Amino acid sequence: MSRRSILAAVVAGALFAIGLAVGGMTDPAKVTGFLDFTGHWDPSLAFVMGGAIAVYAPLHRFVTRRRAPLDAPSFDLPDARRIDRRLVVGAAIFGIGWGIGGYCPGPSLVSLVSAEPATWVFVAAMAVGLALGEWSREATSAPRTDP
Repeated sequence: MSRRSILAAVVAGALFAIGLAVGGMTDPAKVTGFLDFTGHWDPSLAFVMGGAIAVYAPLHRFVTRRRAPLDAPSFDLPDARRIDRRLVVGAAIFGIGWGIGGYCPGPSLVSLVSAEPATWVFVAAMAVGLALGEWSREATSAPRTDP
């Protein structure tokens, strides 16, 4: 990677981390309060998500009209359009983890600086889950040879 690419990644990551912290996404109690429809529901994160969508949607259309990103030869966008079992199961696991831990992957990484043991446990569990998912993908996509 070039220095320019590294600098762009650092700036984008820092901007993302600041946005997560300012929006309250790094506070598990705030997130679980948003997910608690039967208790004391806190709708404030809906405004954070709405603001993110309001910024993202027009910029996505603008940026993807280009032939390539500013610092790469081409876009690397997913081409899958099917809703299959793997997608549904993965989304369910993600949602359950988010509801139990109060963290999404990005905010959990930002929250590591808090040195809260629960955050470190969540990130470790997330890393194990990612490794198991990768192992599962490799195991199911490997060619089978019958004896």
